Amino acid sequence: MPTYQYRCEKCGELFEHAEHLAEHEAAHPRCPKCGSETCQHVPTPFVAKTSRKS
Repeated sequence: MPTYQYRCEKCGELFEHAEHLAEHEAAHPRCPKCGSETCQHVPTPFVAKTSRKS
């Protein structure tokens, strides 16, 4: 299950939330610090690991 990063617009808290891919579009997690529902998804870079050497 992927983990997504969110930032609360009310208090600025940055937190992670695990959710299924199908749930991500409709997910509205609450801020764990202040309980606000006004949280925005923060895109995060990722690195794909493969067995091939560069």
